[in-house]
Amino acid sequence: MTTASFTDDHHDDGHGNVVPLHPSPVRTGDVIDGEVVPVETASAGLVRRAGAAAQRRTVHLITTLRTSPRPVQGARLLARNGFTIVQGIESWGRRAWDASTLGVYRRQIRAAEAVGDQQRLAEWLERKEATAARRHAWVMDAPAVVAVAGRVALGAAAGVALLVLALAGAVQLSGAGEFTAVITGFMNVIRWSFTAVAAIWTPVVMALPVLLVLAAWREGRRRGRAPAWLATAAEADSDATIDETTIARALSALRISQISAYLKEGMPLQFLTPARVDGRGTHAVIRLPAGVTAEKIARRRADLATGLHRLAKEVWPTTGAEAGILDLWVADKGALAEGAGPYPLLEDGTVDVFKGVPFGRTLRGTPLTAPLMERNTLTGGMPGQGKSSAARALMAGAALDPTAELRIWVPDANFDFEAFKPRCSRYVMGAEDEKIAEILEHLRELHAEVQTRGELLVRYEIPAVTREYASKGVGLHPLFGLLEEAHVAIQHSTHGAEIAKLLVDIVRLGRKRGIHLIVSTQAPTKDSMPRDVTRNCSNGVAFAVGDHVANDALLGQGAYTAGHRATELIPGTDRGTAVVKGFNGQRSEIVQVYYLDVSREHDQVTPIIRRSLDAIARAGKPLPGSGTTAPVPTERDLLEDLDAVLGDQPVPIADVPALLAAYAPGWAPYRGLTGKALRGVLAAEHGIKVPSTGNRWPLDPMTVRHELARRATDDLDDGA
Repeated sequence: MTTASFTDDHHDDGHGNVVPLHPSPVRTGDVIDGEVVPVETASAGLVRRAGAAAQRRTVHLITTLRTSPRPVQGARLLARNGFTIVQGIESWGRRAWDASTLGVYRRQIRAAEAVGDQQRLAEWLERKEATAARRHAWVMDAPAVVAVAGRVALGAAAGVALLVLALAGAVQLSGAGEFTAVITGFMNVIRWSFTAVAAIWTPVVMALPVLLVLAAWREGRRRGRAPAWLATAAEADSDATIDETTIARALSALRISQISAYLKEGMPLQFLTPARVDGRGTHAVIRLPAGVTAEKIARRRADLATGLHRLAKEVWPTTGAEAGILDLWVADKGALAEGAGPYPLLEDGTVDVFKGVPFGRTLRGTPLTAPLMERNTLTGGMPGQGKSSAARALMAGAALDPTAELRIWVPDANFDFEAFKPRCSRYVMGAEDEKIAEILEHLRELHAEVQTRGELLVRYEIPAVTREYASKGVGLHPLFGLLEEAHVAIQHSTHGAEIAKLLVDIVRLGRKRGIHLIVSTQAPTKDSMPRDVTRNCSNGVAFAVGDHVANDALLGQGAYTAGHRATELIPGTDRGTAVVKGFNGQRSEIVQVYYLDVSREHDQVTPIIRRSLDAIARAGKPLPGSGTTAPVPTERDLLEDLDAVLGDQPVPIADVPALLAAYAPGWAPYRGLTGKALRGVLAAEHGIKVPSTGNRWPLDPMTVRHELARRATDDLDDGA
């Protein structure tokens, strides 16, 4: 007697039979109690929960369906393939007509009528009439042509016969062979040729209908579309091929009256660039019917995506060279799920910031480099969409250039950039008033450095910082400053106005002097970001934004109207995807930005920073910018500064504040000083009265120096 071996997957049913503990997985599309369920549901135990009786009944039903024929599905398959063949034949006929001369003429005439182009209409009508006249003349001349052709053929046949007889006679007279033998050989050649043709012709004739049917079926699959009642579930789930036909149907499904009327007239859409593979998707350029702008299509991106069987983020309609030209790019299904991929310099590599830094990949899959030198960058978008990631990618690239200096200011309690701290010459993080004040002092210092670098450019007689001078250690090394959450600092009640003014001056003057400022904000509005900052940042990075105002602030005036819209990015769904300007020759580009994680569990930035510090140490250089740190002045002596800036001759008081600001650009009280205010300070605090000679109020330097001498004498007396 054999003992059965039991496993966890089998049990004894009580009758000596070993049966599976769980029923076999049900295939997709099989029926359980009359309901079609996916394989996941069936395998998850739906049958078990129905009870033992329902289980036996269901298994019996599944077995019956698996073994019984399916005449309905067979009939549907036959009808579908027959319909496809008919559509293929119809497509051949339609294409042949379109390719014919009259077909081309009629199509062009309809297109001219649709757009109201009377000159073009008259031209094509004239061509059609001329062609019709030529064909009529050809038909009238046909009998004469046939008669001439017949006479030519008879003459040719007679000539060939005479030639054959002449050759045969020549052979006979030469003794090379009998005349009849020559004729017999000639006939044998003809007989063999006919036999060979017959042998080949028979299989060709038998196979030709089958080949024609297969070709028609293939054409119908490519060009036609089966009715919904003939479509199968597998086809519904399959990826739709993006071609001219698919695009035209998707545009027609938008129910835009001009497009519907245009297609109803039988006029095909004009594809200036036919649908073709472009990176991870398909690209096409279409001239839309009159009265339809590409902007109108772009506003209905989600609706267009449904017609193309894509997610909204996989379809990008923009305005082409004209308002009525649609530039369309459609991603392959699922292609964008991979994102930008890993940051290319995670493990090794350095950067030359004069050549740009890695930033991300375009939707087409092409790596994109962000240009930095002689530029500034403005990045913005809704919270959580990736603007901090974009700033990290830019600063990580800059950190890998051993000559670059980094300064980061975060007026918020934010961990996003803590890993950069060892690489920075200045780093401030916090939202307290004293932190905002520290950021202000650092910006004053940077503003002063802008002026100092300008003097160095004059000294070295160069219009802008070059790689050569950036590497010489003369104070013109690349400097990258990041003001994260800039709106917090700009809207500060005490220091915001001065911070805004400093930002404007730095972005306007710093770019040629090797200073690149990255300004990151959630809300690039007129209240949270000075317009002169947005106008002078040639690099714009826009993640999902809420309206056209923020869109144009980041991407430039008129970007929204032209179809360059970050408003179409869907928060959450398009996280990490941005519309950028200034990165290449395109008006804008849609980019998936590289993501660098800073979490404790998966910190990707710290190894990059360590690698950058090691590269600086191997070069035997200090941390860029560390040698320029100077204590921020807390007070200045006005009289000593006046003594330094004034010469030997009196100077109108209105001109003196500019001299003081140039002498001490980092000292805030001098930047807003006026001649009238300076007059008041000298009188109230130092007892110096400026006379109104000729209404010019000249300040005599000797008066200032006498006061300095008097004060020095008083100090000596007090010391004694």
